[in-house]
Formats: sequence, structure tokens, C-alpha cells
Amino acid sequence: MTTNSLKGKRGIITGALNEDSLAWKVALKAYEQGAKIVLTNSHFAMEKGKIEKLAKQIKSEIIPADATDMDELTNLFTKSQEVIGGKIDFILHAIGLSDNIRKETPYPELNYDSYHKTLDVSALSLHRMLSVAYKMDAMNEWGSVVALSYIAAERTFPLYTDMAEAKAVLESIVRSFGYHYGKYRKVRVNSISQSPTKTTAGKGIEDFNDLFDFAQLNSPLGNASADACADYCLTLFSDYTKMVTMQNLYHDGGFSCTGITDNLMQVVAKMRK
Repeated sequence: MTTNSLKGKRGIITGALNEDSLAWKVALKAYEQGAKIVLTNSHFAMEKGKIEKLAKQIKSEIIPADATDMDELTNLFTKSQEVIGGKIDFILHAIGLSDNIRKETPYPELNYDSYHKTLDVSALSLHRMLSVAYKMDAMNEWGSVVALSYIAAERTFPLYTDMAEAKAVLESIVRSFGYHYGKYRKVRVNSISQSPTKTTAGKGIEDFNDLFDFAQLNSPLGNASADACADYCLTLFSDYTKMVTMQNLYHDGGFSCTGITDNLMQVVAKMRK
């Protein structure tokens, strides 16, 4: 449904890789609601993905940027304002990488070079982006920044390894930078803790399907879909949530507040028979 809730707004969407990406769905829906968008991703990810196809669909330009490189981020914000004709109203941070997960390295045996890279790419990149935007005064008042997180930031999920720490740092940056950016320019900063979602990144986690099914059984509403997550992001980009900031918001069908459901108990009971 088109309501033009983002009409006249300008945004930067990071992390769109292919049709399965949460960022891809957010970009499509934001465009449908009237937003002008710049797409960005790392040079490596652009080679592997289909971002050019998305850019054509939403009449967007692509500005490649390494989110760990301050010079490239400065170029991103400079050119974005030129391309879309003004300061930025919203940013989606959908950036994550873990070589330890990709290589299925057990948590007690993490490679520390890879660990450092996970934290830098998946968490500190948010601070870098916000720092550049802050110093450049690149965002409009009452702008909105949304970062994608996961409940492993506060509960242990063994297969999520070093990404759990990255999400914990990410959520801390949301709170801390949300305070400073709110005082400075009324910019709000939030994170969304999404259900396990069958994205390219999600499916890269060992035994992801088991994790997905467990969350589905233990969520009163079931897992939140990627499309539903995109809709939720749009509400945070819009003016309807102008007083929401520094929050980690659960979008998980009730999983985060549920001990155990009847559905999961029934599965356990069948296993005993």
C-alpha cells in the first residue's frame, strides 16, 4: 500500500546485495513511499551481488564505499547529497561480516584477526558512518538512523559466535550516538532486533534452518518476515516516530518475551516417545 509516508525524504541504504537482502526490501518499499535513495555497499559485495538491478528498479545511483574507511564514507555523504539534492533524512545500516562464522570456527577457537574484522565491519562501521555524518552536518533535523541487530547481542546463541559481540557493540553505539546526535540535531538512532530471516547472510550460519524453526515454534506470532521488517524500518524513517530514539526494538513475533510455547513443548514431548 502506497501512502507516500516518505515523500520528499532522502535516504542512504547500505547492504543491499540481492533480492533476499533485508536492505533490498527496505529500499524498494522506501522508494514506493516516495523517498529518493542512494545505494551503497563495499566494492567486494558489489561484485558478488545484483545491486545494479535494484538501482534501476528504484531509479537510484550507487556510490560504493568501504564502511571501515573514513575517506570513502566522507565521499559517500558528499556525493549522496549532490545526487539526491540535499541533506539526508534516513540511513539504514545493514552491514555485517564474520569470517569466523563463514569458516564455521568454534567460539573458543576464534581467529582474532577475523574477530577484529567482524567488530570493525559489523559494529564500528555504524560509529564511523554517524561520526562522518555528524561532522559534515549531513543529516536533516529529525532524521532517522536504523541499524539491524539480533537477540544474540544479549542471549547466547552458540553458532552466532563473534557476531554476538558485534551486535552488542552495535546496540551500545545506538544508545551512545543516539544521545549525542539527538542533542545536536534531533537525529534519532535505533536498532531493530529481527527474527531469524532467510537472507543470504542468515543462511550462511551453520544449522540456520534449525535456528529458524526453533524461533518459529517459540514465537507466538511466528517469525517476522523480511517484508514485515522492511515495513517496520519505514515507520522509523517516517515522521510518525519522531520521539523514538536510542532503542533496540524487537521485531520477532514475541520471541524475545517468551519462555516456551505449547508448540515447542509438543515437539519435545514427541521426541520423548
